[in-house]
Amino acid sequence: MTHRKWYMILMIVAAIFFLSSCSPFRPPIRRSPEGDLPRTFALFSAGAERPERWWEEFRDRELNALIEEALSDNLTIKEAWARLRQANALAIRSGAALYPDLSATGGSSYKRQRTEGSSGNRATTSTETYSLGLSSSYELDLWGKIRSEQEAAILDATATREQLNAASMTLAAEVAENWINIISQRRQKQILKEQLEINQTYLELIELRHRKAMVSALDVYQQRQVVEQVKAQIPLVEEREQLLMHQLALLLGKPPRTELSIRKNELPEPADVPKTGLPADLLAARPDVREAGLKLRAADWQVAAARANRLPTVSLSASAAYQSSSIDLIFHNWLVNLAANLTAPLFDGGYRAAEVDRLRAVADENLSAYRRTVYTAIKEVEDALISEEKKRVHIEALRAEIEAAGRALDEARERYLKGIDDYLPVLTQLLKKQALDLDLVKRQADLLATRITLHRALGGTWTDRLPPEGGLKNAENLNDHKG
Repeated sequence: MTHRKWYMILMIVAAIFFLSSCSPFRPPIRRSPEGDLPRTFALFSAGAERPERWWEEFRDRELNALIEEALSDNLTIKEAWARLRQANALAIRSGAALYPDLSATGGSSYKRQRTEGSSGNRATTSTETYSLGLSSSYELDLWGKIRSEQEAAILDATATREQLNAASMTLAAEVAENWINIISQRRQKQILKEQLEINQTYLELIELRHRKAMVSALDVYQQRQVVEQVKAQIPLVEEREQLLMHQLALLLGKPPRTELSIRKNELPEPADVPKTGLPADLLAARPDVREAGLKLRAADWQVAAARANRLPTVSLSASAAYQSSSIDLIFHNWLVNLAANLTAPLFDGGYRAAEVDRLRAVADENLSAYRRTVYTAIKEVEDALISEEKKRVHIEALRAEIEAAGRALDEARERYLKGIDDYLPVLTQLLKKQALDLDLVKRQADLLATRITLHRALGGTWTDRLPPEGGLKNAENLNDHKG
């Protein structure tokens, strides 16, 4: 073959490669797929800047260490990292068809033949053949099908990373909530023990008055009932605390009953409501919203690949082989084969057209799912804001009620000691005051949990800087495999 013919072949192949890189079925650009969004949130549109790692708002090293350990050792997060490695591998595999494959071949054969002549003479001949060569095949991506499939796989892998980010945000919130609830149970147990001491003091006073015939036995029985009632609540609080410790150990990737160092027994004070930004900010801050958007784009690329699959395909194959009956001469005898094949779908019973329709329906489904995710994210922020505002108002009213109940208890006790009233008003106010004290701790814990919910609803980008697990690099280098 002359140099001119080789030059023409190379020019044709280069032109085909250029055409195959220009996909005629690129998905259309969607305009505002998230739909109409409110301009601002109803409450607290402005506030203090929140720390990137929102749990640092509580200013507790113990909590910081627990969340860092959970993000590193939690088994669900490890599962998410493994799924991400799988998705990255699939994305790389999907683009492998953009490049020709190359295989090495080699072999030897031995043939022995026995012949008999007309004179009765017999002769035996043997032949040994050796071969060594290379073979390659390549499908020309004329319509961008392979590239569209790769784009969809890369977007799916990126969406899998967003699933990991969402799982990390959920994990941080769960660890913080468990930490808050454990402290709440400890505070309740402390209050119950204080109430037990107070009730036992009341009981001793009433028993003394009963021995002096100043009160009836009914007062003694009623106060004993109060003492036993408080004693009965303590095991339930201890049970709840231990169960929460088990749950926290599991979140940290440890077996239940693992000794955890939590020394704090006072609930932290919530900081001011953080700056919430605008609803549109959630499109970039929420990993679940980003994931839904990526899945929508991936579905559009899958439609493009299905449309391209309805057109003819061209594949090239080439082989070069050395062959000889003598191994010493194997590199002196060689053969080159070049071939091109055209495959055009003529009739498939509507399979390819139906696949295009199916994937378009998948894209429409993902569009609705994306909008639902965006609206749900806005709702969660709005819910957390209104819940925090109303809980703060409720706690202030509860504190005022506790103060009034304390004064009523003092007055009832004075009237009882002076013999003006019987013990029932004292008992009523005592039970009410003690129930309010416990309820205040629960409401304070609820307020802190609502703050955690708000931070989780606002999202963030801190998960993008999580250290790669298991030496994962493909998540950062996927674009290197796109062409």
